[in-house]
Amino acid sequence: MTPEDSYDIIVVGAGPAGSTAAMYAAENDMSVLLIEKKKDIGVPLQCGGFLPHYSVLQELVPNAELPVTLEEIPSSCIHATASYQRFIAPSGLSKGFEVDADAIDRRRFDKHLAKQAAKAGADLLVGTNVAEVNETKLFMDGAFGEFEVEGKVIIGADGPNSIVGKASNMLRDPDPMGTGTAFEYELSGVDIDKEAVEMYFGKDYVPGGYAWIISQGGDTANIGVGIREALFEEHLCARDYLERFMYKHPIASKKLEGASITSVVAGLVPVGGAPKVTASHNTLIAGDAAGHIIATNGGGISTAMVGGKLAGETAAEFLKEKCRLQEYDSIWRQQMGLEIKTAVYVRKLMDKLMLSDRLMTTAIKMITPEQMKAIQCGQLPDAVRKTLMKLNVGLS
Repeated sequence: MTPEDSYDIIVVGAGPAGSTAAMYAAENDMSVLLIEKKKDIGVPLQCGGFLPHYSVLQELVPNAELPVTLEEIPSSCIHATASYQRFIAPSGLSKGFEVDADAIDRRRFDKHLAKQAAKAGADLLVGTNVAEVNETKLFMDGAFGEFEVEGKVIIGADGPNSIVGKASNMLRDPDPMGTGTAFEYELSGVDIDKEAVEMYFGKDYVPGGYAWIISQGGDTANIGVGIREALFEEHLCARDYLERFMYKHPIASKKLEGASITSVVAGLVPVGGAPKVTASHNTLIAGDAAGHIIATNGGGISTAMVGGKLAGETAAEFLKEKCRLQEYDSIWRQQMGLEIKTAVYVRKLMDKLMLSDRLMTTAIKMITPEQMKAIQCGQLPDAVRKTLMKLNVGLS
C-alpha cells in the first residue's frame, strides 16, 4: 500500500486507542491514515485481554461516552466469560466479588477494530515504523518502503514510549514506580476455575504487584505478573517471578501443574498516571501514550478506546473549525480523569503494603468485597482510605 502525500489526520498505532481514533475521525468525513509498526496487527500480543462487559464499564467510567465498538464485540473475539473476581492474600485467604467480564482474544479484537477503521474510510498501513516526527510531518520506513507523509493533525496512540508524545514533549514525569512490566504465559492443560479471574499477592512472587490467572476457555489460560523493575530482587527479572509463581506458589502451582506454555506475552504498563499535557496545537496522544489506564488493575482497553474516540472526534471538530485542539485535554479528563487519578493514588497507598505479606493479608481481611470492587474501578471509599492510611502509618 502506498499512502497519499498528505491527510487530514494521521494516527500512529493500531491498538484499541489508535483504531478507535481512526474510525471516529473517518466517520467525521476526515481523510485518515492509520499506521501500525507490527506486520500482523495484534501480534505479538502484549495484554492479557480482561475486559468488563459494557454495563460494568458504564460503572467504571460513568461520565465517559463509550465507543460503540465496546458494546458490539463479536463472539469470535471472546475466549471466555468470567462471573467472579477473586483476590488471594499471601496467607491464602480468599475474598472476591461478582463481575461480568470477558477474556478477549486481543489478536482478533485488535484486527476487528482496525477493520472497523478501514471500513469507515481510513487508510491502513501496517509493517511501517515511524522513524521521525517533525511537527506534523512523519518519516516512515517498513514493509512497503520509505515514505514522508504530512497531516494536519497527528494522533499518537503508539504506547508508553510514544515517539509522537516525545516529539511534542508530552511526557510523564520520570518515576521508576510509574511503569510496570506485564509478563505473561498462555497455557494449555490447566485445571482452574473457568468462571473466575484470580489475583494473587505476595512479596516472594510479585513484590509490589500481583499475579493473575484468567481462563481462556477449556483447559487454556493466561497467567502473568504485573511488577515494577525497581522492586526486582537482585539478578531476577519478570520471567523469574512468573516461573516462581507458576511452579512454586502453594495454591497456583497445583492448578497449573502439568500445563504447557504455548505463548509468551510481554509489555509495559504505565501505572503512574497521565502526562500533564496531552494536546498541542497540532498533536494529541491517547491510550497508553496518555496514561489512559486504571492503575489499580492495569486495565486499559476500555479507557484507551474512550481516549481514542475523543481524540478522533476532537481532531475532526478542530479541522471543521468547531473547537480548539487543546480542548481534548480537558474533555478526556472530565470523562475519566478522576478515575485514573484516584487509581494512581490508591496504587501509591498500596505500594508499601504489598511489600509486607502480613499487612497485605490484613488489608484484604479488612476491606469488604464491595470496597474491593470499588478499588478495582478506580474509586476510593472513605472507609478504605482510612484503613490504608492507618496501615501505612504502621509501616513508617
